[in-house]
Amino acid sequence: MPLHIPTFSNQSGGNAFYKAVTHPLAADKARHLVVHLQKAGPVAIYDPSNQLGGFAEFFPLSEIEIAGLFVQDVDQIGRVFRKHNAQPVTELKNCACKAILVAAFDAEKLVAHVRHLMPANTPWFSFDALRVPDDMITDKRNYLATINFATNFAFFRDAKGHHTRVVTANYWSTYGGKNPQLWCYLVDEHGKKIAEWKDPLPAANAVVMVDSAEVRARFKLPEFTGQLFMHVIGAAGHDVVKYALDTYGDDEKTLSCTHDANAWPSDLYAGLPAPTENEEVVLWIQNSHPSEVPAGEFGLNLMGDDKITHLKKAVPPFGSYRLNVAELLPKARWPQQIEIQAGKYFVRPRYEIFQKNGHSRISHPNVERSDLKPDKRLGDLGELLGKLHILPAPVLPLDRFVNWALPTPMSTAQTHLPIKALVYDARGKQVTEHKFGNLKRNHASAINVNELLGKTKLEGGFGHIEIIYDFTAGHEVDGWLHSLFRYEDRQSGHVAETSFGAHIFNTVLTYKNEPQSYAGKAPGLSTRLFLRCGPAPLDTMCHLIYPASLPWHATSDTALVLTSGTGEEIARRNVRIPCSGSLLWRVSEMFTDDEIKAAGKHFYVLIRDTTCRLFGYHGLISGEAAFSLDHMFGF
Repeated sequence: MPLHIPTFSNQSGGNAFYKAVTHPLAADKARHLVVHLQKAGPVAIYDPSNQLGGFAEFFPLSEIEIAGLFVQDVDQIGRVFRKHNAQPVTELKNCACKAILVAAFDAEKLVAHVRHLMPANTPWFSFDALRVPDDMITDKRNYLATINFATNFAFFRDAKGHHTRVVTANYWSTYGGKNPQLWCYLVDEHGKKIAEWKDPLPAANAVVMVDSAEVRARFKLPEFTGQLFMHVIGAAGHDVVKYALDTYGDDEKTLSCTHDANAWPSDLYAGLPAPTENEEVVLWIQNSHPSEVPAGEFGLNLMGDDKITHLKKAVPPFGSYRLNVAELLPKARWPQQIEIQAGKYFVRPRYEIFQKNGHSRISHPNVERSDLKPDKRLGDLGELLGKLHILPAPVLPLDRFVNWALPTPMSTAQTHLPIKALVYDARGKQVTEHKFGNLKRNHASAINVNELLGKTKLEGGFGHIEIIYDFTAGHEVDGWLHSLFRYEDRQSGHVAETSFGAHIFNTVLTYKNEPQSYAGKAPGLSTRLFLRCGPAPLDTMCHLIYPASLPWHATSDTALVLTSGTGEEIARRNVRIPCSGSLLWRVSEMFTDDEIKAAGKHFYVLIRDTTCRLFGYHGLISGEAAFSLDHMFGF
């Protein structure tokens, strides 16, 4: 059974209560509270905000003798918890109890309202016993303010020649954050804490980096594979820790990049590719909670197949488990795809693919939504919103790379996908089209873009693909269109892949919060992308795409700002990308050696455009041996 606690809403955002009760520093305090209540005798529970059930998902109350359950909202009267029907709090005065649990944070003001209703001389307790230290709280007036829990997890490993590097920038200070700090909590595969530290963040816009090799040396750690929990104290503007995660090795056959882990667990994830004959696909199951994932709670199934195979092993609190997907689905083969029955036990997981030629890479599945249904209006909005939702991705130079696209169902409501693919050259000219038709949920229809183009040349040597809805093939669409894109390097044998979802791009008209904005309400008609740059001798590549649902400005007006590790502008280049065109470039070719040297050891490029919304992909290049690729993030 999945966990019954709301973690994220597309209307209201993240659930701060969920983050508060699952915070690593709350776990031992919560267990102590439960033990104390077990010993206290009959306990009356006052649950004014309907948060008791969420707490009990992680810290069971089955051993506590409950004298009665009381609520404030009259609509909650009669709600059942452990065979107790909720009563109005006005009845609390008649309860024969020896202790009271106020199931809420900031409980003093709640108790002030009902103190006259509490049995005389009865001690009371609350979730305030779980609070993290006051110096970690940004908004001290409201403990459950979302900004108090600007947190995220990262897959983190330093073992057997494999290393990881988290890179972001201090964007919180640009929104007014005062003296922000980064608190880190590192656990191994067993969920055991092996390091904890807190460092001040650098100046606004400066680079923030956590490298597993440096952490291991700093704390004299043995090899580890686990999770890094990050909490930004003093945050402003964003309550999510966005980052790029690079995976690198002691040799050039290990190189990949992926991005932030989405911060909130989901019931389902999708887009996990099945292995080819020459691959092993490993799914890293990383428990995001201070309670165990019970055996049998996690499972895999082929997309579109109701038969679920469950993992018969438990995963400890905050623990990690390395699952070869062939153990559960031995017959699955690319281009089939796999659905993950996660039950809200972990944030967006990582998968790692090992090739027989010794190369390896890491990527991620995506959140599969269960709250959608077909949107009948979308088929009638073409005159107003043109191509509507666009999923853009690079077409890397055909003479070196094989480019693949695999549409991935990403909603339980998607029984069919009526879609087509458009291919554009760098100058924005459409050169070909592929109609997928109305794909079934269990389809395995990957297209080789190189074969699709045949002898057609792309002016500039590269271009991009756009996957859009095809209303001539069907009308059951919901706006949650996703695909996996895979790139094979003929020269080195290395592979990289990335996956993402579609958006409406560059129209002033809005529909259901599209075109999305980095900050504020739609429409999002500007660009602010973070391009992290790899340390020498790695070079950094970037593929910028200018998608447009309707014709927009003829060209972009894009600034590429080389920014030092301390957040200072070192150099700037202005480029113009044609509408429906793209630009593939390298940092080493865009900026001079002297400029890059002046930027320091750790630096990045800020991609800024106030005239249009660009979509970007970034990657690292290790000579001729390996490369990485994933989509970029903005802030």
